[in-house]
Amino acid sequence: MIHIENVNINLGEFKLRDINLSIEKNEFFILMGPTGAGKTVLLEAMAGLIRVHSGRMTIGGKNVTKVPPEKRGISIVYQDYALFPHLTVLENITYGLHFHKLPKKESKQRQNRLVEELNISHLLQRLPTNLSGGENQRVALARALMVNPKVLLLDEPLSALDPGFREDIRIGLKRLHKSTDVTFLMVTHDFAEALSLADRAAIMNEGKIEQMGYMKDIFQRPDSTFVADFVGMKNLFMAQFRETKAIVNGLTIELGTTPENSHGYLAIRPEDIVLSREKLTSSMRNAFSGRVTAIVDHGLYYEVDIIVEKVLFKSLITKSSLFEMEITEGSEICLSFKSTAIHNF
Repeated sequence: MIHIENVNINLGEFKLRDINLSIEKNEFFILMGPTGAGKTVLLEAMAGLIRVHSGRMTIGGKNVTKVPPEKRGISIVYQDYALFPHLTVLENITYGLHFHKLPKKESKQRQNRLVEELNISHLLQRLPTNLSGGENQRVALARALMVNPKVLLLDEPLSALDPGFREDIRIGLKRLHKSTDVTFLMVTHDFAEALSLADRAAIMNEGKIEQMGYMKDIFQRPDSTFVADFVGMKNLFMAQFRETKAIVNGLTIELGTTPENSHGYLAIRPEDIVLSREKLTSSMRNAFSGRVTAIVDHGLYYEVDIIVEKVLFKSLITKSSLFEMEITEGSEICLSFKSTAIHNF
């Protein structure tokens, strides 16, 4: 559906370099990366708002690299909604029909369906200034989908919303995607959003794509230290590999398999490290005793730092587990993790 081949964009000091991306028809695809990575630039280049200096973009087999924005079959929704403040909700929704002529019966059916699916029928005569953030976002989605685009680009559409509204819009997005044949490409910083909405994603950094693939692979098997750190692999160590073992600052860790290289990195997600008062007699092939050096409150869970010899591990546990085990700074604790929880690269 969407194929981006060797695209380069020069915007003064900032550049997008050798962007290659493939997205299937009707896929919900996520684009993630830190602020300034180039995610919005890539979206606007796809929409035709920024000029591509070299490379090629195709949508549905059609080369759109130099096609005007209004002829690409793409709609874009920004986090600040970009609604016309002097127009009612209904006028905002139907505004695009001035430029995309559709049969009257078809446009009316689409309008009714979108209004119903997004639950905005009671808002049609209001102005955007009289709406909440979540309501404005639903109106912006209806306006974008009203012209029946092939592709819908979403630039952090939920980031400015309160948690309650954010959950409602997330559910609405998932429902809309399933009920249409539109391809969704969404930029987000929120891992929960990414995991709940999409199967595949790409991670961007400094104007290039670091990794693209299935969400599970990106979160469990990152290709680089940047991606590992970005997706929360807080246990990231340089290591020497000897047969099925990794040596990290003198500590021997059982991998279960023999890596191809003699040295590299290993990474373990903090939620895969199990804490206990005594060493567990289980299938976990790695069990160590250590000392708690820090406890950080993250609201629904705690992050616990444990030093084992000279290696610092980070684990995530619930509040109830922390209290039940009476874990405090300076206390002795056991940590365990399966060899299958280790990713080495």
